[in-house]
Amino acid sequence: MSEPAGYGPPPDPRNGPGPDLGHDPGHEFGHELPWPGGPIGPRHDSGERRTSERRGPVPLPVAAESGSSGERSRRRGEERRGGDHGTGRNTARNTRNTRNTARDTGRGERRRGRGSPGRPAAPRTPLQTLVAGVTELVVVLAMALTLSLIIKTFLVQAFYIPSPSMENSLLVGDRVVVSKLTPGPLDLHHGDVVVFKDPGTWLPAVEDPGDGGLRRALRTTLTFVGLLPQDSGEHLIKRVIGLPGDTVVCCDAQKRLTVNGVALDETYLYPNDEPSLQTFTVTVPKDSLWVMGDHRSVSKDSRLNPQAPFVPVSNVVGKAFVVVWPLGHAGGVAGPGETFARVPEKD
Repeated sequence: MSEPAGYGPPPDPRNGPGPDLGHDPGHEFGHELPWPGGPIGPRHDSGERRTSERRGPVPLPVAAESGSSGERSRRRGEERRGGDHGTGRNTARNTRNTRNTARDTGRGERRRGRGSPGRPAAPRTPLQTLVAGVTELVVVLAMALTLSLIIKTFLVQAFYIPSPSMENSLLVGDRVVVSKLTPGPLDLHHGDVVVFKDPGTWLPAVEDPGDGGLRRALRTTLTFVGLLPQDSGEHLIKRVIGLPGDTVVCCDAQKRLTVNGVALDETYLYPNDEPSLQTFTVTVPKDSLWVMGDHRSVSKDSRLNPQAPFVPVSNVVGKAFVVVWPLGHAGGVAGPGETFARVPEKD
């Protein structure tokens, strides 16, 4: 079978140039193949592709032919993408700002919601101001009275000194504060100055001061809550000389008191006073005290009340420990010093 025209082995270069094929009728049987540079001619006998002489030079690939235009397109694409990213950042920033503004607005609305919404509070009328002031004053006074009553009942109480029986340790008109922790959590000791209720007939009948009903009621109320000192209507103040079980004797050869056989050098006595002008020998009963004033010559104490010479411990209100008024005499109540240092304690 013969090969179609235009096909066959390639010419031998040693034989010179081959025949001029011209318009090869076999071209009609060839087919064009796609190629980046454009269409190509028919296949030759050698199997190689040949550009058709009639079509001219092969055009360059589009990418190479329009390189500058492609670069510009690529840049425009990058700019568009960059712009999109910038727009995204701007959008996110705007979103955050919008959220912050909404949050601040919500806070402001909540603050306004706590008071009168959208408008200032109306000013108080004079009557409302007066009522509010009176209410506040009543509350403060009630709290003060309650606190004073609690303190007076459990801790301390003030008393007024009406007589000279404790001079010069305490003067007439002094206001003293008494600790109610003694006796109780704290024990009584020799030489303590104590306030106690009258155990019998130590005090004369109290005369009515003649105050009006309102004034008397006010004084009684303030005294009850502790804002005024207790007067001497039923209370006395003396120094403890003998504790339960002690033996108290007056006097030894040097005119001194003795407690449990130990002589006392009483430095707190009123100047030039004798320890006692009355002689006695007593043993203090259980749960009782023997008491005497520092100004012995004017003091009506255990020596001068033979019907009830001893003070029950249960009658003791407390131990006086400080003078608060007047300021010129303010300070601690004079203690016994070393007077009872050598006195043995009784069980």
